[in-house]
Amino acid sequence: MTDAICYRDAYARSCEATVQAVEATPDGLLIRLDRTVFYPGGGGQPADSGTLLALDQVWGGQRWQVANARKAGDDIVHLLAGIQPGDGPEPGARVRVDIDWERRHLLMRTHTALHALCGVVWRDYGAQVTGGNMEPGAGRMDFEFERMSGELVGEIEAKVNAELAVARDIRVRVLPRDEAFAIPDLIRTKINLLPPGITEVRTVEIVGLDLQADGGTHVANTREVGRIRVTGYESKGRINKRIRLEIADAG
Repeated sequence: MTDAICYRDAYARSCEATVQAVEATPDGLLIRLDRTVFYPGGGGQPADSGTLLALDQVWGGQRWQVANARKAGDDIVHLLAGIQPGDGPEPGARVRVDIDWERRHLLMRTHTALHALCGVVWRDYGAQVTGGNMEPGAGRMDFEFERMSGELVGEIEAKVNAELAVARDIRVRVLPRDEAFAIPDLIRTKINLLPPGITEVRTVEIVGLDLQADGGTHVANTREVGRIRVTGYESKGRINKRIRLEIADAG
């Protein structure tokens, strides 16, 4: 099982690791490590990109670009796109694992902003989430609204920015399944996406605003997010409305 550092320390940018396995695919080499700082993607948050740096003398400090990472059972594998067997690290090799920190931190800010949006919409309008996605600096969430207007969206934007400015701490906990599901409204999505067999649930709390099950990476305090702008809204069905936002200083 890969030691996935990102789930307990979102600010870890680098670590040393040992290559456990290498698999050749049409897209390149899949590298499995014993530990990693890469987030493998999920819940609408994209996977990290970055590099592996060879620490063994045989490779002479060679660096490989990691296009993305993903879950493979209990492991996380890293894609070295376009690399063929013999041109990449081999099992047993020691490497330094580095994520693209600027990209990751922007994703963390974006993810926390979306949770703040979710918290405001749930608290003040009682609307469940029906979908969401993000990229560095921008994202969207779909909610069960029958009607949406520019006036309402402007109101929501102002409320979200007010909550971010409060400088609320973000707390991450891993709870036994029964304890987690005893929390009212833990699942904010229309459909519960948590696998039925899991014994522990990871929760992310914006203290005083939002608490829900989540597996992604977040900043430690809402002041790191800064301000958001709602860049658009649209109807995706009779009771399904989409709100798009961006981090104000992302570009």
